[in-house]
Amino acid sequence: MTQAQEHPEAKYGERLIEEGKLITFPNPRPGRRYTISITLPEFTCKCPFSGYPDFGTIYVDYVPNQRVVELKAIKLYINSYRDRYISHEEAANQILDDLVEACDPLEITVKADYTPRGNVHTVVEVTHAKAS
Repeated sequence: MTQAQEHPEAKYGERLIEEGKLITFPNPRPGRRYTISITLPEFTCKCPFSGYPDFGTIYVDYVPNQRVVELKAIKLYINSYRDRYISHEEAANQILDDLVEACDPLEITVKADYTPRGNVHTVVEVTHAKAS
């Protein structure tokens, strides 16, 4: 076994994913109501019961308030789920909670559309609206 195999160092992409945070920037059009739609087609996590990988597409639609989520940051954030043991339901809810905390949108919907496994297709959709 080589030294690299005995003590593997994290690759730069792994470090970026591990260090990643949901970064936001000021909404360029505060006061104008518009929708931002983001599709993340390479979502993966692990089933907390079997350990099998789950694959899916995450759809995020939100109406920004004062802050907008930076796209590279959301990509790295979503990639951080790949080794997490988390249910479909919890993943969708956690993504929603984290996005609400990061950018406090007026409205947001997160839809997690999982690739069928064992003849079962799951879609989890969660929403949040800012209290008036």
